[in-house]
Amino acid sequence: MGNGGHPEKAKTTYREAMREALREALRADDRVFLMGEDVGRYGGCFGVSLGLLEEFGPERIRDTPLSESAFVGAGIGAALAGMRPIVEIMTVNFSLLALDQILNNAATLLHMSGGQLPVPLVIRMTTGAGRQLAAQHSHSLEGWYAHIPGIRVLAPATIEDARHMLAPALADPDPVLIFEHGSLYNAAGELAPSAVPVDLGHAVIRKPGTDISLITYGGSLPKTLAAADELAAEGISAEVIDLRTLRPLDDATIAASVARTHRVVIVDEAWRTGSLAAEISARVAEESFYELDAPVERVCSAEVPIPYARRLEEAALPQTADIVAAAYRAVD
Repeated sequence: MGNGGHPEKAKTTYREAMREALREALRADDRVFLMGEDVGRYGGCFGVSLGLLEEFGPERIRDTPLSESAFVGAGIGAALAGMRPIVEIMTVNFSLLALDQILNNAATLLHMSGGQLPVPLVIRMTTGAGRQLAAQHSHSLEGWYAHIPGIRVLAPATIEDARHMLAPALADPDPVLIFEHGSLYNAAGELAPSAVPVDLGHAVIRKPGTDISLITYGGSLPKTLAAADELAAEGISAEVIDLRTLRPLDDATIAASVARTHRVVIVDEAWRTGSLAAEISARVAEESFYELDAPVERVCSAEVPIPYARRLEEAALPQTADIVAAAYRAVD
């Protein structure tokens, strides 16, 4: 126990927090099961489900064939039958093989059945670059999925959200996609032992500020917070917004921040063209145009397939220095 009788925070990692969230869900509800490629004996491609097979058995930790369309479809069927499946797709590029299931089935069945067929399905997948996995395994396609009505899209960026977003996602009657940035799995920190409810409907201000709003999500949050610290050292007070939920976007939190700071930088690891950053920029222009004292700045990945070579990959991705430079342009 810490001072005043409060439980001490436990040291953990993003990966371990996600694993504990899975363990809690499996223990709390017999309808919950995990399925995907290598989630069982191998412990998950990124080690998130390590040890769960031994604890819960092969009925609830199910290794699947290498067919994303098949096992996402099986997850949809299980959800329709009253189960609460969690489907793991290794990396976001493989989700394209199941796009028909996600877009044409999971996202539409409630609507097409006149409200009779909810699909309470959770799909987890790793997203993002920065780990030298080359062009086919470094995509940031969560903005594509945020385009689709009928689903909720989450991007946990902190250990707390990795631990506590899964429970409300499973309680959602609609399909929920959770994008876990691969660079975050080893992130270490402290986690309070008590459950902290996560409101999936709202973004969160990670750092308050008065001079400029830095809007981001997922794996770009640490870089954005570092940029805010650099700006603070130069006397610029940057507010950092972690979107958390990419669909639906929390327009109210964004607009309130713009009204305070009057300047905006959007940091999005996806490609600039047709990006989530473009959508947010358009909404700021539509809803907060007269609050702006400078054009909206966007910091996105270069319009190229992500390179394998480390220095080229770093050059292609948004970095802290790029965010700081964009902020200076906005406040100049």
